[in-house]
Amino acid sequence: MRLTDCYNFHDFRRMAKRRLPGPIFDYIDGAADDEVTYRRNSAAFEACDLVPDVLRGVAEVDMSVTVMGQKLAMPVYCSPTALQRLFHHQGERAVAAAAGKYGTMFGVSSLGTISLEEARQISAGPQVYQFYFHKDRGLNHEMMARAKNAGVQAMMLTVDSITGGNRERDKRTGFAIPFKLNLAGMMQFAIKPSWAIDWMTHEAFRLPQLENHVKMDGGALSISRYFTEMLDPSMSWNDVADMVQAWGGQFCLKGIMSVEDAKRAVEIGCTSIVLSNHGGRQLDGSRSAFDQLAEIVDAVGDRIDVMMDGGVQRGTHVLKALSLGAKAVGLGRYYLFPLAAAGRPGVERALETMRTEIERDMKLMGCTSVDQLTRRNLRFRS
Repeated sequence: MRLTDCYNFHDFRRMAKRRLPGPIFDYIDGAADDEVTYRRNSAAFEACDLVPDVLRGVAEVDMSVTVMGQKLAMPVYCSPTALQRLFHHQGERAVAAAAGKYGTMFGVSSLGTISLEEARQISAGPQVYQFYFHKDRGLNHEMMARAKNAGVQAMMLTVDSITGGNRERDKRTGFAIPFKLNLAGMMQFAIKPSWAIDWMTHEAFRLPQLENHVKMDGGALSISRYFTEMLDPSMSWNDVADMVQAWGGQFCLKGIMSVEDAKRAVEIGCTSIVLSNHGGRQLDGSRSAFDQLAEIVDAVGDRIDVMMDGGVQRGTHVLKALSLGAKAVGLGRYYLFPLAAAGRPGVERALETMRTEIERDMKLMGCTSVDQLTRRNLRFRS
């Protein structure tokens, strides 16, 4: 299978599955418990129908949006995800460059495998830094100060991961960072030698944002222990309010799912929220972000930027979310599979595919700008 044969999310997923050892593919593809929420995220869009308008004069289409104080050329962005150089040696370098080329936002994770300073050098385009709340309050403030010095304009605090989700696919293979594979996992690595060659012939795996705290040589914390030992389950709204005030700029909470929490985010001065269930990787059985979108937009959409992620695989999915009031939509696995399959060319092809779909679908909907997408164009199946 070649990159030129990939036309949609499922094609990229199949190509990544052929290239990656099973444990790494399952790390991207898997979710928590029975993976009910993971499946529900995409299925939620299928219960919603688009009702197009015609004869609207759609020769020119403006797909741009402004979120977190930054203008994006299209209403999707690359959500921050961890460990990207595990999937392909180019990792975040490929994603930052591709996002910059398409004029959209790229998120650097605190579990990223290149430094946020390097990411800024690769792309001067819109960027957000995603971080977790640590027991060490000094570390939290150190990370914000570092981001400010690097020129990051927006901070994104993930609030749904105070402990790791129960990802049983990883348990079956023994997948962990550093690697502690069981026999079944090792066998799956052995049958994908190209990945192993790629891994061994490029620079050592690092976590630059956390390398003083989480090391890859087994002598310090593993990734799983990072979640269980370093993150603070006692994190409260008062803690976050202090961080919002200390940052003094665009501040986003990722992982909001209830109206009450959305209202609280507004009260403490957040400028945006991302409705997210972490791609189904945390609390299985939770509701999809798309299903929660309307009521949260109705409650706070006039006071804060409301975004969403989870299960987005098509331009029509994006249009449905925008019609309900989302300001922009985050992509995760949508760009990770093409990254794993082909590096930067894969991510660029995925973003080009999404850009083309959104433009085509807006024309077919009779819309020349994103603000023309409204609930008048939607119907929900009972």
